[in-house]
Amino acid sequence: MPKVAIVTDSTATLPQEYLDQYPIHVLPQVLIWGTETLLDGIDIQPKQFYERLKTDPIHPTTSQVTPVAFQVKFKQLLDEGYEVLSVLVSPKLSGTMESANQAKAMYPDAPIEIVNSESIAMALGFQVLAAARAIVEGASLAECKALVEQAIPLTGVVLTVETLEFLHRGGRIGGGAKFLASALNVKPILEIRDGRVESVERVRTRGKSLKRLVELIEERVGAQKPVRLATLHANAPEEARQLLEDATARLHPVESILAELSPVVGVHAGPGTVGLVFMAGM
Repeated sequence: MPKVAIVTDSTATLPQEYLDQYPIHVLPQVLIWGTETLLDGIDIQPKQFYERLKTDPIHPTTSQVTPVAFQVKFKQLLDEGYEVLSVLVSPKLSGTMESANQAKAMYPDAPIEIVNSESIAMALGFQVLAAARAIVEGASLAECKALVEQAIPLTGVVLTVETLEFLHRGGRIGGGAKFLASALNVKPILEIRDGRVESVERVRTRGKSLKRLVELIEERVGAQKPVRLATLHANAPEEARQLLEDATARLHPVESILAELSPVVGVHAGPGTVGLVFMAGM
């Protein structure tokens, strides 16, 4: 049976230990900071990014993985005898999937499958891990793709941000939502729904917003088992750690991961963002 390798992008925020263990290849998104072009997680790490963001008067922007980067990686894996499953950030959040499709068109008869995760961060990461673990057990490309497609509706992300300013700058929300949250001095709770950032509700304090994240995940998980959890954070490790502890005590996951948002996601979410990710039912 042919070997299968997974190609994803750096918004998946998979901890290094998983990349060392499984046949997962991560292509970095691109951070543009003034005249600098930086590869996400390679040229700049989260800690460096958030420290610089505090003082640099220039606000960074982002760009998706290029078609050339996908083409090079696909060729490398195909030459090594792999079939390729590429699971990527939602196209409603990034143009990454279009880059992958352009690269795939260069190899029209090659065993390459591209899947829209309809999400980001560790929701994408959990989908990738489901396929990677199946690969280790000898699953085929078709079986791995089917597993990811099965996982998509079983994953979700809820998060709270310190301010909507960064999402507004990146075009992820409109000015009206930003103005309303600022005027009322509330903490917005958001989720990834149908591949895009959507508002859930607004609460008055940071503490209440973090507590509400756990309640929302409980509602979305329901009776589904097993449960896998991850926190995501943008320069807020202690809050993320406590959030994971609280959610673990309530939901008893078989796996829990503390993950840091990559710089390209942090550009849009902003410092202080904290969230919970789940996969339930597989």
